[in-house]
Amino acid sequence: MAEDRLITVAIHTYDKAVALKNLLDHEGVESVLHNVNLTNPVVSSGVRVRIKENDLPLALRIIENYEIFIDNKPVDADSQKTILVPVDFSDYSLRATKIAFEMAKKHKSRILLLHSFINPALSKRIQLTDALSFELAETQDIEKKLRKAARRQMDEFETKIKQFIKSGEIPPVKFTSEITEGVPEEVINESAKSIQPMLIVMGTRGAGRKEEELIGSVTAELLDSCRFPVFTIPESVNLTKVEKISNIVFFCNLEQEDILALDAIYRSFPEMLMNVTIVHIPGKKERTEANHESMKTLLNYCQNHYPHFTFTAEHIRLDHALEDYKKITGNHDANLIALPNKQRNVFVRFFNPSLAHRLLLHVDIPMIVVPV
Repeated sequence: MAEDRLITVAIHTYDKAVALKNLLDHEGVESVLHNVNLTNPVVSSGVRVRIKENDLPLALRIIENYEIFIDNKPVDADSQKTILVPVDFSDYSLRATKIAFEMAKKHKSRILLLHSFINPALSKRIQLTDALSFELAETQDIEKKLRKAARRQMDEFETKIKQFIKSGEIPPVKFTSEITEGVPEEVINESAKSIQPMLIVMGTRGAGRKEEELIGSVTAELLDSCRFPVFTIPESVNLTKVEKISNIVFFCNLEQEDILALDAIYRSFPEMLMNVTIVHIPGKKERTEANHESMKTLLNYCQNHYPHFTFTAEHIRLDHALEDYKKITGNHDANLIALPNKQRNVFVRFFNPSLAHRLLLHVDIPMIVVPV
């Protein structure tokens, strides 16, 4: 049969041919070696690695992305930009990871998968008694078990990713993983400070369910404290490709920092055609006439500097914020919410504790928050 016909996919020295054969076999592609010097195979040259013809597409994806499929191969963090992806191994975490790979391909960056775990033994009150050494030993033993379990889950998670790469479902991007003990939001912040990621991508529970999960509070804490762009993707959103994002609602208060955030968003989605609705969130003492003039100036600036985006303007009423929010996002078919994080300005004004709880935990639209 034609599909059983063997074809050559590579010609190497013996050592390299054996390494490639082992990799292909490990990834489920049966292979054989031809032209091996049986008397002295170590010095063989021109060894052919052959596979079944119908396995060619899968084999090529593996060979072309050889480094991705080699376990424990370090990636030079200084040579590439990094997208940080906190994961908890859930389905929504896997969805966010797929989007992160899409973004990484666009920006020629690498992925760092980050998982943190909390040792419950550390929450116990350890007294300075003769039992201290026993309690410390118990704590260390629990940590080892938790770390081992987390590593097993991470290995399974990475295996899924590699399967998606092999099938062509996600683009081939170099990635590494890290497991750390600690409170999730603190671990994410510390890791971000260390690696200076271009973007943090993370999944969240769907509307009405985030309160039940730690990730809900983790996201809220991270958005409020992180000084790197954060892209959140709710589990209920059927977002499989970055290219499906076309309508952005951008919240601002018409200050100069808003341009910095818009510029960062424009660079985050290079060469993509986007419809951007700029929504002004007024302060209590702001003059309407001045706001209209400022909005006009901002629209003119954006239209001149961001040719792939089209811009329209809307306003929101503070006393009807959630009502107006739903109306605007619905009318403009929004599939991404964007806003600058000025620490004590728009973010606090729009995401005050009560409104943050209602919007972040009960609205199912991806969101990108840009620190300025």
